Amino acid sequence: MADSPSSLHSQQLALTRYLRDPDGYAPPAQMNPVRAQVYLNLVFNNLLGLLGGTFPVLIAVLGDAGWRALVRRFLRDYRAQTPRFGEIAREFVDFVASLEDSPGHGHPWYPFLPELAHYEWVEMALQQLDAAPLKGGDAAQLLDRPLRLSPLVWPLAYTWAVHRLGPGHLPSEPPEQPTLLLISRVPSGQVQFSQVSPLAFRLLQRIEQFPDLDGRAQLHALAAEADASDVNGFVAGALVLLRQLHAQAAVGVAATPVLKLLS
Repeated sequence: MADSPSSLHSQQLALTRYLRDPDGYAPPAQMNPVRAQVYLNLVFNNLLGLLGGTFPVLIAVLGDAGWRALVRRFLRDYRAQTPRFGEIAREFVDFVASLEDSPGHGHPWYPFLPELAHYEWVEMALQQLDAAPLKGGDAAQLLDRPLRLSPLVWPLAYTWAVHRLGPGHLPSEPPEQPTLLLISRVPSGQVQFSQVSPLAFRLLQRIEQFPDLDGRAQLHALAAEADASDVNGFVAGALVLLRQLHAQAAVGVAATPVLKLLS
């Protein structure tokens, strides 16, 4: 006689509990333990392989045992909200950000790990992003038209100097100043990381926050935020920076609106 729906559901639930937490649950009673172990190894090793290529520095910092303990805890405790394999790394970043202690007994934990995981994930995320490069427009219009930030350019701020972390550099306290980075996908498809000044970072932030302002208004607002005593000199220097960002295809001007002719 075939298993009843309730019996089949109970077996499936027992198997998934075992696959998530083999230390806390036994395999289904009706299942061959050797076969259950095969499934256990298959699920865990596939998850290790799926995540491993995205977080090489995190793995190096934790060591193999610490990394495996972290992935095991992710499988046991976290409930992903997506069925897509390509988005599991993003879920893993959220999981690491939710932790406040070691992934397992006897394994190291560092306060910078959530930001390190995010920093490593960004490269994969930007590589896979389905977006076209920004059409920069005429540099002569930078002051007179609203500005746009390329979808392939992400300004990110971190408490920790994430680009310097590794097994040989494991700080216990963050630096006094945040680390401001510009992450860009170049035409070749590669992702590049560069540090930017606080002024450049704030300008990029403002372009996203106030998309209706033209370049002149943005630079004057920056001068007001900085409480600049020489507004004209500040704006002139900021314009040089804006032109550099335009030349790097990070910033462009909004397209000219289409005018409807009255008949």
